[in-house]
Formats: sequence, C-alpha cells, structure tokens
Amino acid sequence: MDANYEENSPALREACGIFGVFGTENAASEIYNGLFALQHRGQEGAGIVVSDGEKVRSHKDRGLVSEVFSGYPMERLSGHLGIGHVRYSTTGVDRIQNIQPLVAECSDGIWSVAHNGNLTNAAVIRRMYQKAGAIFQTSTDSEVLVHLLSDPMFRLRPQRVGRTLGELEGAFAFLIMNKNSIMGARDPHGFKPLSIGRKENEWFLSSETCAFGHSNIEYVRDVEPGELVVIDKNGLNSSFFAERTRNLSQCVFENIYFARPDSLVFGRNVHEVRVQYGALLAKQHPVDADLVISVPDSGNSAALGYSRESGIPLDYGFIRNHYVGRTFIMPNEKARAAGVDMKLAVLAEVVKGKRIVVVDDSIVRGTTARRRIDALRKNGAKEVHMRISCPAITHPCFYGIDFPTKEELIAGNRDTNEVCERVGADSVGHLSVENLLAPFENRRNFCTACFTGDYSVEVTGKKGKKILEKHG
Repeated sequence: MDANYEENSPALREACGIFGVFGTENAASEIYNGLFALQHRGQEGAGIVVSDGEKVRSHKDRGLVSEVFSGYPMERLSGHLGIGHVRYSTTGVDRIQNIQPLVAECSDGIWSVAHNGNLTNAAVIRRMYQKAGAIFQTSTDSEVLVHLLSDPMFRLRPQRVGRTLGELEGAFAFLIMNKNSIMGARDPHGFKPLSIGRKENEWFLSSETCAFGHSNIEYVRDVEPGELVVIDKNGLNSSFFAERTRNLSQCVFENIYFARPDSLVFGRNVHEVRVQYGALLAKQHPVDADLVISVPDSGNSAALGYSRESGIPLDYGFIRNHYVGRTFIMPNEKARAAGVDMKLAVLAEVVKGKRIVVVDDSIVRGTTARRRIDALRKNGAKEVHMRISCPAITHPCFYGIDFPTKEELIAGNRDTNEVCERVGADSVGHLSVENLLAPFENRRNFCTACFTGDYSVEVTGKKGKKILEKHG
C-alpha cells in the first residue's frame, strides 16, 4: 500500500492482485495472463519480475496490464519463475517507484516482493530503519519487508523469511522471490486470500482462483493463515512462521465486492455467495416494485438472488461501458465522479414509469449512489429503492480496503433514513451482519470491523491506539 507516514494521517489502504509461477518455459507469459485475469483488483499499475536462475529481469509501469506490456518485447523477460502485481493505491504519491513487485539487491542477491494488504506496524518499522540510516525508495508499506529481509539479524539466521514475516502485523498476502524460488505467505489472521494451483510440474500462486482458468491450472488449496510455502526445483515445501489465530479475520468484502464471481474465496464460490446475499436481502427488506435491476457488475449476482426470492422480474436498467474501470477503486473523488458518469448508461425504455429495486454491493461515500439514482429519475423511474448486499459501512478499514475516515463514510454518522435522504432514494435497505455471515460454516472467521468497529488487529505507531480512537 501507499503511505506518507505523517503522524496525523489516517490508516492508508489498498487492495491489489498478485500472481506467481514456477517451472514453466515462459513465466512472463503465464504471469501476464494471470494479472490480466486479476485486473479488477488494480488498474493503476502493473509489473512482472522473472528469473532464469541466473539473471533477474523486470518491467513495470503505470496503467492497465495490456497498456504496460503493449509493444514491450516479452522475450526480454525470459525465465522459468517469477511474480507479478496489479496495483490500486488509494492515497500517496503516484510514483512509478511504488509500482510492484519491488526489486532490491541485497548482499546475497536480488529479492523481489509483491504485496496485497496493509501492514499496521509498518510506520514503526520504517522509522526504526530510517533512524539507523536506511534509505527507502518508495512510500509503500511493503518496502519494510525488503529491509527486514536484508537485515543481518534475520539474513544470517535459519528460517530467514519466516522470521521476517513474523515481525509484521496487520493484513498481508505476500509473494517473495529470489533467483531460484518463489514463496507465498498469508498473515496469521487470514485477512487476504492466496491460492495454490498446479499444472503438471508447474506451480502457481494467485490472489484468486479465477486466474487459474486461463491455462487449465488445477486449484490445489489455499495457503493457510500463518503459512509460508516455498516453491523451487524440489517442489512445494510448507512451514508455519506463526500460529494461526483461534478465530480468523478473513475479509468478507472479498465476497461482497472485490473478488471475481468465478473465483473460490475462503472456500466458497463468490457468485453463489452473492446470490444468497440477494435472496436474504429480499427476505429482510421486501418492497412492492415492478422491476429489479443491478448496478453492474458487482451487483449482478445479488440482484439475481433478490429477483428469484421476491418474484420481481429482473431486467437491465443500466448498461455498463466496460472500458471504464471500477469507480470504487479510483484514487480520488473527482475521478470517481467522472467515472460514474461515463461508466453506466440508463435504459430509459426499461425504467420509465416503473418502481425500481436497485441492488448494489455497497454504499461507501454515497457519490456513486446519488448519481445513479438521479440518472434513473431523469430517465423516468417512478420510485427507486436501494437494496445493498452488505451492512452499512460505519467504520474505516485498516487492513487493506479503501474505506476512508468515519467522517467521509456516508453511514459513519448517519442512520438509514438520513442516508436514504442523502442519496435521494425512496428507501434504502442493508443486509444485516447476521445475514452477511449466514453463507459460511464458521461465522467467527470473518472480519466485520468496517460494519461493527470490532478491530482484531491494532494499528501501531507513535500514537498507537489513538489512531483507532480517532477514527473508530
């Protein structure tokens, strides 16, 4: 993630996509395809680092995967192992140095790191190394792992990587690479997903299983919380750098919004979970209406579930321009607002004179909801009822999702009636926390802090708990 590390700054967040491969003839091509499948997780920058066992080569730049590598001679990225990253930052400087994977030359060779998540003790570690004279090249929290890996206190000890990971707090899925191996790790709370795939003698690591489909890669299992897997010429080896917590804190927003519908996340197919959310939403918040429409694409599955359960017909009310990215993960409010206007067009013939149920995955700041409702009314909708397939977001996230300060959240200091008035809907209904967790066997294994304010991992820094006290 990006960070400016000022003490008056709130936690800074991002969600990204990571993909790694070992044992293929053309690692760069496989990583490109994997990142392309993970493009929905980040659209600001992309990068690939590969090794042939002797030399490490890399290329990264701003833009979409197709833009970054358009015209780039991929034969320059020759190698049989490598890792890649698609980036979405929410704050901080838009610097090419922040695009991952990060590459650093240490005393024992070149190491590379790709990260999804947010390290809550990064500021403390960063200041410690800076006071000792270390120089940081980026404003990302991910760079602290590079400094830990090069620190003689860890570098000269057995189980070096595991020991460094054990120093980190917060949410992370890491891919780590040297010239001979790739490694994958998840934090002991299990916030972020990371899956293992295989095709004959080739091994793969990915943020989501949807990235395995392009090459008929077999999904093997998830990397366990607190686990470090090392893949090299001897195959896959597993160890645990930390004991998993008794109750995990898996990010439920992966199932609500971030993950692609065809992915398996935390043991469940995302589409099936979202359909179930829609059905539960229809039971919890019924309404007399003529039509159910979704806000594409992340609202599609829940809208299907709402329609099936309620018996209200489902139709296309919005047509999406697929050449506009995901407005939620655009880096500033101006870009998000412009993106909303360009992204969706209303089918006036469908909504005119109708009482409409609009199913969406979330309302964060309210910017997009207001604009969509205004557009429906301008095109003749008689009533507009918002149905949201997650609870009201009332608290900021410190673990890797762009939920801003409590004051910026539309539901941070407002009840449902006030939110409804602010977005201009006839009614608003959110899924309850109980129904949000209903599709899962162990409901205690999910983080719901953005809905409840119950944070499982503290944010540490010079001000320590005051960060949470201020924004919680």
